[in-house]
Amino acid sequence: MSIASIMDTRNWFKTIPETRKRKLLASQREGLWIEVGGQRLLNFASNDYLALSTHPNVCAAAKAAIDQSGLGSGASRLVSGDSSLLHELEHKLAAWKGFEACLLLGSGMLANLGLIQALADRHSHIFSDKLNHASLVDGARLSGAKVHRYPHLDLDNLEAQLQKYPADKCMIVSDGVFSMDGDKADVSGLLKLANAYDTLLIVDDAHGTGTVGEQGKGLVFEADVSGHERLLEVGTLGKAFGSYGAYILGTSEMIEGLRQRMRTFIFSTALPECAIAGALAALDEIQITDVVKKLQNNITYFLEQANALPLMPSQTAIQPMLLGSDKTALGASNQLREQGYFVPAIRPPTVPEGSARLRITLSAGHDKQDIDSLTKALANLA
Repeated sequence: MSIASIMDTRNWFKTIPETRKRKLLASQREGLWIEVGGQRLLNFASNDYLALSTHPNVCAAAKAAIDQSGLGSGASRLVSGDSSLLHELEHKLAAWKGFEACLLLGSGMLANLGLIQALADRHSHIFSDKLNHASLVDGARLSGAKVHRYPHLDLDNLEAQLQKYPADKCMIVSDGVFSMDGDKADVSGLLKLANAYDTLLIVDDAHGTGTVGEQGKGLVFEADVSGHERLLEVGTLGKAFGSYGAYILGTSEMIEGLRQRMRTFIFSTALPECAIAGALAALDEIQITDVVKKLQNNITYFLEQANALPLMPSQTAIQPMLLGSDKTALGASNQLREQGYFVPAIRPPTVPEGSARLRITLSAGHDKQDIDSLTKALANLA
């Protein structure tokens, strides 16, 4: 093969500035600690909000499932991978969240990609918050629907767009707790508009489940609209539940329709029983212990201790510290790492241009001493 015939990858990928390059950091977690590049750091970057991924009861349930059934499920749910544990968890999640039915599948990305494509087509209109997670953005794009983005949390603008673009099949799509800002959607306001303009409402409450409201039931439950016929709730088992997988909640009719035509469900291998068993054990811990209250107390305490810091407005476990430039955010993250804390810098395109930040996440496993030491380190950043 001649040198001239070798493909130049620059034709396919634009050069990424060093301050924007994403890097895979091989790491090893040990409870609240994480070892990265030989450094043992206190982890303030995990979505394991309730510290359940290492809880003895959760881990024991997962291990027992492996001992009984092996590691993988071996097939899609519609072939031979439909474990009875999947049905048990679907029933319990629906009951806990106040919905008629639930559908479990492999991940939040698969859930949102498949859900929106199953519901929308080129004749549909989708109204999407500009700061929605990539899975919602890509699901809307891949559906072929006409997509209208409204400014973040701006319900007046959303209503103006709903009036401007009427259609037989419309849906409003929004995160619940926004993953990079930590703020919350007005679920009641969104549903009011869905009712007024005859649309569906999809709320992805992956970061609200297990963290927000009574027993951590999330934003939809807190808004007292669980089970509404126009509403579908999406969430994951890989954050507060400490396991892996995702769920969709809705009416029995809607969930049955998804079972029949949702391609990311039909053509994906089923979750392994160990992940399901772990999630069931995690749900028990959430329901019968004070683990959610511990997290919520930590959030309150952090906000009290960090009131002089340039934090973005958030009352959730996600506490972003806005720094602006990529270089400043990377420098701050490196300073914290030198002092023993793991708080990565979040840069565009994950967040809007000029809004690079530290994304601090709190856990029920952190104690006041952890929070005190972190806030002091944040206050002393150069």
